[in-house]
Amino acid sequence: MNIFRLAGDMTHLASVLVLLLKIHTIKSCAGVSLKTQELYALVFATRYLDIFTHFISIYNTLMKLIFLGSSFSIVWYMRRHKIVRRSYDKEQDTFRHLFLILPCFLLALVINERFTFKEVMWTFSLYLEAVAILPQLVLLQRTRNIDNLTGQYVFLLGGYRALYILNWIYRYFTEQHFVHWITWISGLVQTLLYADFFYYYFHSWKNNEKLQLPA
Repeated sequence: MNIFRLAGDMTHLASVLVLLLKIHTIKSCAGVSLKTQELYALVFATRYLDIFTHFISIYNTLMKLIFLGSSFSIVWYMRRHKIVRRSYDKEQDTFRHLFLILPCFLLALVINERFTFKEVMWTFSLYLEAVAILPQLVLLQRTRNIDNLTGQYVFLLGGYRALYILNWIYRYFTEQHFVHWITWISGLVQTLLYADFFYYYFHSWKNNEKLQLPA
């Protein structure tokens, strides 16, 4: 554990709490992509298959439980909650996220560190997480109506991955034999997908304007 890893975890946790705050208190999921939330639920479900068989620390297990529970709770809210689901913009959230799942799974079968079930699923979760934000970004571009909480959620989500890259750089120079190309490349791709959003987020913040993405 180092400061960059801890900051990344806390930023990731903050992003989830911001989204849950919006959904639970405002009873609205307007501007939130169900497709992206379903992808994240699948990411955590396939990444944490060892949650009850491989103990690392209380902190590690607690974070796994939080991300698993929160991701499936958000999906449930958006699909089943009688009030929240009414605000879901199904007509705009049309990204075919299933077409992201199959290529990521096939890539995990071909490029992995060890060809075992858990390792392939873990690798698949990395590839899928790298592109899971795409439906959300497309939705924001289509609606062009980004409320503060949704904007903060996406910003924090991108910030978490950027901090993890700093964590990897730090560990590369402080730990021997710390080389994880699959994790690094997936994380870099994921961060680059946020670049355009970051630009417009900081531009709106600097000029005290409402956040809007170009169509």
